[in-house]
Amino acid sequence: MKFGVNYTPRAHWFHHWVDFDASEVARDFDTIAELGADHMRVFPLWPVFQPNPSFVSPTALGHLDTLLSLAAERGLGVSLDGLQGHLSSYDFLPSWMLSWHDRNMFTDQYAIDATALFVRELAKVASAHDNVFAFTLGNEINQFTGGVHPFPHPATTSDIDAWFDAMFAAVGEGAPGLSQNHACYDAAWYDDTQPFTLEHVAQRGDLSIVHSWVFNGTAQKYGPDAFETRAHARYMMGIARAFHVDPKRQIWAQELGTPRNVLPKESVPGFIESTVEQVLSAPDVFGITWWCSHDVSRSLADYPELEYDLGLIDEHGNIKPEGRMVAEAVKEYSGKVISPTRDIELDLDALGGRRALAPGGAFFTRYMEEAREHGHPRIVLPGRSGY
Repeated sequence: MKFGVNYTPRAHWFHHWVDFDASEVARDFDTIAELGADHMRVFPLWPVFQPNPSFVSPTALGHLDTLLSLAAERGLGVSLDGLQGHLSSYDFLPSWMLSWHDRNMFTDQYAIDATALFVRELAKVASAHDNVFAFTLGNEINQFTGGVHPFPHPATTSDIDAWFDAMFAAVGEGAPGLSQNHACYDAAWYDDTQPFTLEHVAQRGDLSIVHSWVFNGTAQKYGPDAFETRAHARYMMGIARAFHVDPKRQIWAQELGTPRNVLPKESVPGFIESTVEQVLSAPDVFGITWWCSHDVSRSLADYPELEYDLGLIDEHGNIKPEGRMVAEAVKEYSGKVISPTRDIELDLDALGGRRALAPGGAFFTRYMEEAREHGHPRIVLPGRSGY
C-alpha cells in the first residue's frame, strides 16, 4: 500500500520548470520524506517541455532527470505524469495546438503524433530511474472534451480509444514494462456526454485511477460532515471496480484533498480520518496520493482561493496539522480490510445513465443509504456475479 503526495513545488509552483533550482527541489523532497510519504506524482509542464511539435527540450528533460535522481536519493518513488495539460484551474497547452495552429488534441493526427513524441521522450527519461514506478498520461485530460470547457476538444468514445492506443504505445516504446495509466476527473463517472467512459477508467491502463473532490456538489448538497461527503472517494472506487474485467486489477486513489471552499477548518480532521479509513478498507486498493504536497504561495496571483491551502506543507516549508493527520490516518488504517457487506446491482440502462451515479442521483442515494446502514456494499453489473 503506497502513501504519497502530488508534488506542488514550494518555490514558484509548477513554473519552477522555467527557473529550475535543484536545491529548492531537494529541500521540498526532504520535507516530503519527513512527512512519511513513500512516493510523489510529478508534473512536467507541457509547453515548457515541448515548445514545438518536433522539439522536446533537452534542458527541460535534464531538469526532470535531476529531479528523479533527487527523489531516489531520499527513497521516494515517482509516478510521472505526461500531459499538463490542466492544473489547478490553469490550462497548459503548447502554442502549436492553439489559435493560428488550432488542433484537436484527440482527433488531429498531426497533434497526436507530436504528443506521442513528447510522451515517448518523457518515458525514456523515466526508464533510466528505478524509482519511477508508473506513468500517467495526464492530469484529468478528459476535462478538455467537456462542454464546460471554454475551448473544448470534442471527441467520440472511439476517438478516445484510438488516442489511448497511440499514447500507451508511446509510453511502452520509451519505457517498456513501466505501469501505464490515465486519470479522469469525475465527469467520466457522472456525465453521459463524456467520451471518456467508466469502461475507460476500469479497463484501459494498468490501474483504475480515482480523483475524488467533494466540491463537485457532494459537500454542497449533503454538508461538510455528512456520511456522503466522507464516503465519496470509497463510492467512486466501488463504481470503478464494478466495471473491472480483471479480478486482480487495483484501484489508486490518486487525488484526495480537503478543499476549504466546502470543508471548514473544523470539518477537516473528521473528513481526513473517515475518508482515509474508508479508502484503505476497500478491496484492491493500490494506494493514496494526497493533493497536494505544498500550498501555493500567496505571492502567486489569480488562483482560486482554495488552491492556496490544499497542501500538507505550507508555503514556508512547515508540515501543517493536516499533514500530520493524513500521515497518522494512513499509518493507522493501512492494511485494514473490511469485506463488502452484500451486493448491490448497478443497471445504468434502467437508471437512465451515468447521471444516476452523481451526487443526489438515484443510484448514489440508494448506495449511500445501504452503506450508512450496513457498510459499503459490493457493486455488481447485471449479468455479472462480481468477484
